[in-house]
Order: sequence, then C-alpha cells, then structure tokens
Amino acid sequence: MENKKNIIGLGEILWDMLPSGKVLGGAPANFAYHVSQFGLNGYVISAIGNDLLGKEILDSLVEKRLDFLIENVDFPTGTVQVTLDEKGVPQYEICESVAWDNIPFTQQAEELARTCDAVCFGSLAQRNAVSRTTILKMLELVPASALKIFDINLRQHFYTKEIIENSLQRSNILKINDEEVISVGKLFDWQGLSEEAVCKKILDTYSLKMVILTKGAIGSSVLTADETSYIDTPKVHVADTVGAGDSFTGTFVVALLNGDSVRNAHKLAVEVSAYVCTQHGAMPQLPDAYVELYK
Repeated sequence: MENKKNIIGLGEILWDMLPSGKVLGGAPANFAYHVSQFGLNGYVISAIGNDLLGKEILDSLVEKRLDFLIENVDFPTGTVQVTLDEKGVPQYEICESVAWDNIPFTQQAEELARTCDAVCFGSLAQRNAVSRTTILKMLELVPASALKIFDINLRQHFYTKEIIENSLQRSNILKINDEEVISVGKLFDWQGLSEEAVCKKILDTYSLKMVILTKGAIGSSVLTADETSYIDTPKVHVADTVGAGDSFTGTFVVALLNGDSVRNAHKLAVEVSAYVCTQHGAMPQLPDAYVELYK
C-alpha cells in the first residue's frame, strides 16, 4: 500500500459558538479535516482543557475520523463567539487565556514534524508565547521538501509585525485574503501598492514558492515567480463562509501533493470552497465526486 502523506494543521482548536449552536472550528483543525477527506493523514496538533467542551472536541474528532495530537492543559477549552452579517460573513470574538494558547511541545509532535509532507499554521495561535514557541520549534524540524503554509488569519489585535515576519521566514506558501493584504501593507509601509503588488513583494522578499490571495465573492489569485492564476468565485447560495478559506487551502495542498499543476490545484480549491459556503459550519462532508479524485 502506498505510504500516505502526513499533513499537519498546527494551532487553535475550539468551538465556534454560532447563532444556530456550537460547531467545531479553528483554522488548523478545519484544514486538517479537509485534507483527511481526500484520503491523506490529516493531523490536528493543539490543546484542550480538562472540561466538558474539551471532551466533546475529542469525541467530535473521533467521529470525523480525524487524527490528532491534542494535549490536556490547565486552561479552559477555546471558544469563539461568532456572529454572521447579512451576507453570512462571520465576525469573531475570541476568548483569551485558553487551552490552545498553551500547546506544549511533545516528543510525539516532534516525531510527526520530522516526517510530515505539509504543515499549515497561522498567526492567531502565536498570540501567546507558549504556543508560539511550540509552533516555531516544529517548523524548524519539518523536512526541507515539505510545504509550509502560513495561513495568516489575522484576527482582532492578535498579531504583530514580528510574528508575521518570523512566520514568513519559516514558510514557503502564504495564504492571505483581501482585508489582510491591506493590514499587512500598512504594517510593512507598503500602502501605495495594489493588493497583487503587495503579494508579489512578499513572494520576492521572503523567497516563497507562491502566495494565495482570496477575495471572497470576487475571486482568487495564486502568484508564483513565473505565473499568476486568477479565477472568479462561483456564484452560490451562501449558508455561511465559516471555514471556506480553510477548505480552499486544504484542497489546494492535496492537489499539489498529488502532482497537479498550480492552475488545476487552484480550480479544484475554488470549487470545493464554493461548495463549503453552501453548507453550515466549517467541516461539512464533501461530495464523493471530490474526495474520490485522488484515491
């Protein structure tokens, strides 16, 4: 049997408290879930509290057949109050001093880092020194050949220029949205540049393989040193957009690891994320037509 690739979603795992009830979330967990749907070994590395919400997270991951290295720590399990605007776009109120702020560096995590084919991480789980140290240690151990995706995920005030720079120096793919590009442009004093010019500047400055720019309902671009792929976002009936970006990233990574071109990986990522927008919550089950593509 072919040796399955190990893909890590590294960082926050939490409950999104939506108006309709709570759903499992956290960008790295969403990413790992979508990767696992395509038949790769998706792992979540995070932390939960010794509480009912933490137990429910483990139960939910087992139910979704998602592999995990999740430690119990002396902090409450993370929650986020999510409100949706009239277009289904989420606003987040993120609780602080929670379990995923305190992800320990373990021997199991070290072993997984040394054998992974891709790792996806963001800025949010780096807001606290404990998790930030674990994330940066793991990135140092990842094989040189692996994809290291910095899904920037700027939330509220939980990021600094230093965190962004350190992350870009340790990654080879950046995923960013149109709002985040503006924030990064301001932080780096690049206000006069267009969105694509900021992306190109990041690509060149940090010698990345590619930058993925998503623009919600408008479209998305993938920029490499040699090409730019742009695709309009399909028009769909949106239930909510929670987790759509994570499904995009997960699908894109799966396609690349299966040898697809940037363009084809981009097309599939756009289709899958549009489908996720038609479903409630960040982790809907994907149709068989997608998940059987690489089996």
